[in-house]
Amino acid sequence: MEGYFDVIALHGAGITNAVASMGTALTSAQIRQLLRYTESKHIILNFDADKAGQKATERAISEVEELALRGEVQLRVLNLPNGKDADEFLKEQSPAAYQDLIDSAPLWLDWQIQASLAGKDLQQADQFQSVTQDIVQLLGKLPNATLRTHYTHRCAEWLSQGDARQTLQIEDALRQQVRGQRWHGRSQKWQRSIDYSLRESAEAQLLRIYLHCPYHRQDVREALRQHDLEFTFSHHRFLWRQILGVEEQLADQNPEQLDHPELQINPADVDLISALQDLCTDRSQEIQQIFHLIQLTETTEIEILRPTLSIRTSVATLERIACEKRCRHLLDMLQSALKEVSREYDQKPMLNDYLAQALEDVSDQADVLLAEEDRCFQELEDLKRLYYQEKRYLQQIEQQRYITSSEIPNTRSPYAPLN
Repeated sequence: MEGYFDVIALHGAGITNAVASMGTALTSAQIRQLLRYTESKHIILNFDADKAGQKATERAISEVEELALRGEVQLRVLNLPNGKDADEFLKEQSPAAYQDLIDSAPLWLDWQIQASLAGKDLQQADQFQSVTQDIVQLLGKLPNATLRTHYTHRCAEWLSQGDARQTLQIEDALRQQVRGQRWHGRSQKWQRSIDYSLRESAEAQLLRIYLHCPYHRQDVREALRQHDLEFTFSHHRFLWRQILGVEEQLADQNPEQLDHPELQINPADVDLISALQDLCTDRSQEIQQIFHLIQLTETTEIEILRPTLSIRTSVATLERIACEKRCRHLLDMLQSALKEVSREYDQKPMLNDYLAQALEDVSDQADVLLAEEDRCFQELEDLKRLYYQEKRYLQQIEQQRYITSSEIPNTRSPYAPLN
């Protein structure tokens, strides 16, 4: 609970397994202490339903999430109807009514998904995208494939709002995005310090080309889309938002283009530099970080003399960083899986005895043990296959970063399209 009045009300109603965080954020240390007093490892959060209570619930979930994902605790969230707290609810309703709500309280993941959906108009593209991104992040955390499949299907049903045809399409899209997040995610655990400068340089070059080489803007957009790349540095994301804002503003000024595609504004015709000049008068830290992208120097002007080559090498650099990170991730998982198998098969004699006994009993235990053994080795094979796939892809990326003699920059102007 959130406060002592709620706890007193519950104890007065005969529900004595209630404690309060007393107005402080619930911490992982408190959670571990709480788990000492419950054999079921079953915790229900019943904080207030106002905004502060919602935030407190989200903070508490973040503290318990890792334990919940590992199955060490079953976490549920109870929100009382009409925004009431427990004290108010029990003044109007019976303890049995409160107990019924406890019994039907949703799991933390269901609660978070529903919280993402609450108040959203899924017919609006931006709101649909926002909800989808939240859901993909949640699903990507689930370590169990069966559980991910279950929730992916349920989320697709919620997002499609009952449209069976759209459910299948959304489910497939969610599955691909979740898979991409799990292997291509933004976790910094396997990132090297040298990657930051390489990534920043590559992102800056793509933005510089987009700003100063109008005829290659579509190439940059296509490269970002095709390779599922995003700008990761905050100042780069800030500049990209400004660019998109300018282009969207021009599109809003020409609404007739929606019905007449031939009237759509060509990105190459937009004078982004003039539109962004007002930013240069600002002296905030964020503007100072992107000023060198808006205003070219003699050196950076030479660097973009071959936009097509620069786009290719910048994208290859970003892909290489991501691929190497995935390789380190997979290698770590492979080593962990090998250690796990080694631990299991150090007990091989005991396993053989148990298996022989299970065979004599003609029970299902033999099938279970054999299936578990197959699963362990299949997991190792899958990880090895994925690792070597990534290594081969890394070699292909490296080839894209090489410059041939025919690609050496000349003095051609970057402001006109290349033949």
